[in-house]
Amino acid sequence: MKTLIAPSQYAPTAADLQVVLALARGRTLAQAAQRLGADASTVFRSLQKIEKNLGQRLFERSREGYLPLEAAQAIAAHAERIEAELEAARAVLRGPGEEVSGRVRVSTTDSVLRGLVLPSLPLLARRHPALQLELDATKEAVSLTRRDADLALRATPRPPQHLVGRHLGTIRFVACVGKAMPAAQRRRPLEAHAWIGADEGMPEHPSVRWRRKQLPRVTPRLLVDTISAVVDVVRAGLGAGVVPLFMLERETDLVPLGPPLEGCSSELWLLAHPESRHLRRIAATYQHFGEHLVLP
Repeated sequence: MKTLIAPSQYAPTAADLQVVLALARGRTLAQAAQRLGADASTVFRSLQKIEKNLGQRLFERSREGYLPLEAAQAIAAHAERIEAELEAARAVLRGPGEEVSGRVRVSTTDSVLRGLVLPSLPLLARRHPALQLELDATKEAVSLTRRDADLALRATPRPPQHLVGRHLGTIRFVACVGKAMPAAQRRRPLEAHAWIGADEGMPEHPSVRWRRKQLPRVTPRLLVDTISAVVDVVRAGLGAGVVPLFMLERETDLVPLGPPLEGCSSELWLLAHPESRHLRRIAATYQHFGEHLVLP
């Protein structure tokens, strides 16, 4: 394996820090290039030059993309602090009415995205037309500490203490069927329904825990990989399922089988990293979600 030897007097430039930060955030050359307003080949050459000058690898190349090693994570953390200070200095020079711009990466769940976030976005777009959102609703855990996202909307009883958080309320759940199901079938006891449930990828979801406790003899007829998919299948009339109460406002083809379920709930938190929370684009998005994501 070829050894990289760094010149003893090499000092990374501000442009070098931007490249490392962009790649640590984007994880691919294409994503980093988009963040930098460059092309992927330029980012690749810049990274090669930086690593050669430093005398060490900064990223592990894998099928998942460019994974930052410890040195890259440390450099990215310094670069973020510089970015934050620059943003704060620019904010001093801006007038209070000047537009908010830039990209904000938001991590959430499929149901929160569909039922709460998307309905709130038209107002955010009107207020801040130059703001760009990157929405991630995959089931993979996203880390604010590693800066995989700028904001996270998470259902959790207790968020990590090292993050800045705002409690948005309690997510309650209700058992539903679809209007497509004949009225006579809707009146069946809960245990007599065909059930639609979340699959093995969500073993600790409140709806799964509730069903196992309250309907231990029920085996779901159909398993799906997201709560939004539960909503879609139930709406089609294929069975009963547990869905977030907040989705009923817009999912008018769902019929609740009773009041919100006892012992089936979670807490919704809006989270940010304390070092980036005051960045203007992140602060504006944080404030908007805090004001407009309303739980019934």
